[in-house]
Amino acid sequence: MKSAHVFKKGEDQLDVQIKDIPVPQPEPNQVLIKVVVSGTNPKDWKYPILVKGSTGLNTGDDIAGYVEAVGSNVTEFKVGDRVGAFHEMRTPHGSFAEYAIAWEKTTFHLPKQTSFEEAATIPLAAMTAAVGLFCRLGLPEPWVTVSQARKDAVAGGVVVYGAASAVGAFAVKLLVRSKIHPIICVAGQGISFVEGLIDKSEGDAVVDYRKGDDHVVKGLQAAVPAGQKLLYAFDAVSEKGSYQNIIKVLDPYGHISLVLPGRKYEEIPKTVNQTLTTVGSVHGVPDDLSDFGYAWFRLFSLGLKEGWFSGHPHEVVPGGLNGVQTGLTNLQHGKASAVKYVYRIAETEGVDRSKI
Repeated sequence: MKSAHVFKKGEDQLDVQIKDIPVPQPEPNQVLIKVVVSGTNPKDWKYPILVKGSTGLNTGDDIAGYVEAVGSNVTEFKVGDRVGAFHEMRTPHGSFAEYAIAWEKTTFHLPKQTSFEEAATIPLAAMTAAVGLFCRLGLPEPWVTVSQARKDAVAGGVVVYGAASAVGAFAVKLLVRSKIHPIICVAGQGISFVEGLIDKSEGDAVVDYRKGDDHVVKGLQAAVPAGQKLLYAFDAVSEKGSYQNIIKVLDPYGHISLVLPGRKYEEIPKTVNQTLTTVGSVHGVPDDLSDFGYAWFRLFSLGLKEGWFSGHPHEVVPGGLNGVQTGLTNLQHGKASAVKYVYRIAETEGVDRSKI
């Protein structure tokens, strides 16, 4: 089968090579998926360049396609099922290929109305948002009956910095589902998209970061309801001044979760409860949130079916796996705004299209 592998070239360049490798076989608790569409994420270019030992991997983790085979212990899926899945990061047989491997726990059914293109935008980014909001910040999930004390705690709102990004937008959608308001968003070029997700009648607001740091800080302050404290912030950017702006408004004993590993975030006061959102935790790294991931992937499936959940806006990069180089380079240079790049595997040169 064809598989795209991402190599580091020089200091900060990428070289995507298409290789012919054997079709993998699933372990007892795994699913083999015939990939129809693969999604992509910023980490897909960052790992090969920034993380030692990651060069040459198939870094794709967002899978959408048909079940081709199941492991001996798999009970939820059968051959031919339409599924989305989150491939375990930094392991072989990722989504930039004709066939990919995923664990049963991080695979979910797709309703008929959900396209493979939409589904490929969901796994990594939506689960990152869920882990950040409900595990790291400890916000109440949609079905939780909230005490008055908890209502008071969230009354100051929740900041979502980078709300037009896939992770940020999914965070907004999940907060809406949990009926947590006001949602105080920070975005730029994608502001119109974010405004379509929020409810201004609930106090939700969007602040434009392009107008400078002072404007962002004043906008955040203005969006916090009078007499309330801002206690929660989810920073889906975690660089370029994002958390520095947040902590100027966040209560000294508030909570912030960030998404970029390998940083110390020394400017954040020690009294603030600072956490790192790690989506790898649904695969047990660095902590074990596998049951949480299992539950929320099935909720994503239900939400797609019932209409209260949806994927992220997407752009199909032409050429299938031959387009991965273009997509990753565009991500690296910040060209994507309120959009996820996806690849239709059938468009790959040399792939037998009759089998997809």
